[in-house]
Amino acid sequence: MTTAPVPPPGCPAHDSGQPVPLHTAQFAADPHAFYAYMRHHGPATPVELAPGVEATLVTDYGAALDLLQNPAVFRKDPHGWQALSEGRIPADSPVLPLLAPRPNCMFTDGAPHLRLRQAVTDSLARISDIQLSRNVERVAEYLIAQFSARGSADLLNDYAKPFPLFMFNELFGCPPEIGDRVMFGIGGMFDGVNAEQANQVLVQAVGELVALKRDQPGEDVTSWLMEHPAQLNDMEMVHQLVLLLGAGAEPLRGLLGNTLHHVFTNERFARSGLLDEALDDTLWRNPPMANYAPHYPAVDTDVAGHKVRAGELVMVSFAAANASLADQAGSNRSHLAWSAGPHACPSKDPARLITLTAIEHLLNELPDVELAVPEESLAWRPGPFNRALAQLPVRFGPVKPRASAQPQTQQPETPRQPQAPQRSVPSTEQGNAKRPGRWSAFLTWLQG
Repeated sequence: MTTAPVPPPGCPAHDSGQPVPLHTAQFAADPHAFYAYMRHHGPATPVELAPGVEATLVTDYGAALDLLQNPAVFRKDPHGWQALSEGRIPADSPVLPLLAPRPNCMFTDGAPHLRLRQAVTDSLARISDIQLSRNVERVAEYLIAQFSARGSADLLNDYAKPFPLFMFNELFGCPPEIGDRVMFGIGGMFDGVNAEQANQVLVQAVGELVALKRDQPGEDVTSWLMEHPAQLNDMEMVHQLVLLLGAGAEPLRGLLGNTLHHVFTNERFARSGLLDEALDDTLWRNPPMANYAPHYPAVDTDVAGHKVRAGELVMVSFAAANASLADQAGSNRSHLAWSAGPHACPSKDPARLITLTAIEHLLNELPDVELAVPEESLAWRPGPFNRALAQLPVRFGPVKPRASAQPQTQQPETPRQPQAPQRSVPSTEQGNAKRPGRWSAFLTWLQG
């Protein structure tokens, strides 16, 4: 006899069947208890992403796969979101920057989506695996050198968080005065603190990058995207880059942190060298983008028997869907962490390479690294979309940095946090007016 899961603390199912809130500390502390309860009552559940923003969350693997592979019924363009078009979504909602319409390949359908998607996939395909590996090793060497002599670190904020932003700034050809603001903007959007301000900073910084590359193209993804036969205009360029930088950096940050957490806390992977398996098991059990893939039904329909109206926001819980099969999955890669269908992640192979190389380099440099606190004391960042640690404190035997990787001590170690610009300012003016941030310090180190 199967026993129904008990509603988790703070779940409105205790009361009158109100939408399950995904933005609370209780949800962040134990989301799998919420997922188990929701799945027990059906393949889809009403949820609240933020105050005043409701959605239907699909928690069943088969139902999620059916939705993701049915673009004729489930559309991606947020212009079809009825609650948004009717003004029922608060303008200052912290989740709006990740759901609002943008002319990019994630939020378009049909021919416009195919055109933008082809430009993105063709440009990413030009990244050399050899060069990518070299870039990962350089970033890893630099970041590890900032804390290796201390014998302790917070691997989330000292390593996993800056790592993808450093990587992407280099891949996309960001000069320091632009890259520092890109890092600030992406972090602020996903943290949900001053999200709209962070969005403005990010969009303006990327706009400056586009203008720079129109004038001075190089061997980087920005220039390749600009050269593509799809002939993207400046607005399309900006929004493709915001998507690639934001939708790449935050999940990669979470994947690095979550996989390191899994290695440190699971006897099967600790010190075993089975990093490929640890990564796949993390993608099954603790994917960094836990709940996303926003869709809007074109007509009244149902999700595995659950009725949804045209224009309602429907999202997929990759974490809940995976969890229903994780114990039987082993190390195979049929999980939904990269999504599926026409909008599946176009950069999963580079993401795997970056993650595995970054973790391998860390473990080689600090072979005795271990968790410095009990696992149960670790805190997870609240939020409806991502699954990410707040900190990952570790300890290890102090290691003197290599001479080539000595930190630039005259540079600040924390990123500056510019205010949203009130006017268009040439990048050189902002660069001279502001203290350099972490990306500037990294480029200074690279240049000797």
